[in-house]
Amino acid sequence: MIRVLLTVALAVLAWPVAAGDAAKGKTLFAVCAACHGADGNGIQAMNAPKLAGQEPWYLERQLKAYKSGVRGAAAGDMFGAQMRPMAMQLADDAAIADVVAYIGTFASSEPPVTVKGDAAAGKTLFATCVACHGQNAEGNVQLNAPRLTGQDDWYMVRQLANYKKGVRGAHPQDTFGMQMRPMASMLADDKAINDVVAYIQTLN
Repeated sequence: MIRVLLTVALAVLAWPVAAGDAAKGKTLFAVCAACHGADGNGIQAMNAPKLAGQEPWYLERQLKAYKSGVRGAAAGDMFGAQMRPMAMQLADDAAIADVVAYIGTFASSEPPVTVKGDAAAGKTLFATCVACHGQNAEGNVQLNAPRLTGQDDWYMVRQLANYKKGVRGAHPQDTFGMQMRPMASMLADDKAINDVVAYIQTLN
């Protein structure tokens, strides 16, 4: 299964990132700051994850996915539904590139540990993730796999659960989400999800 998914991933060119204007992006980010924080380090109480430290190609892809309805339009995706109209305020690809360029100026702070799990058990489970996300969860643009280190643990738990439930990755145009769904489904239950996320947090 992993070999097949790798073959599919390699057949898809890495997401091209347009050069953006961070100065213009600063103005656009004012809308985002209310939930994600002025420094882009996220606000859990607003259900808004960290943006600082994430790969620009991944941020760009997700904003476009929200705008097009590939993400955030599925039944049960309450928080995605909140994000989608925010992304739709970005008029075009140039605006997306600008706001992503501004996010790239942020310093990434280490997220607090909020999820309790067995990191030792999670290390074993993470062996499946390594093929795409890297030994140290650093991500791999060639495989369209984002960085996991430095991300909020509560957000990773939610997204893994969303993939398992089909809230994320079920849209027919979500090529990369469809690659991720069977991987998330290999995590048997909530404990397994917490364990693998707890291990990822040790790599920060």
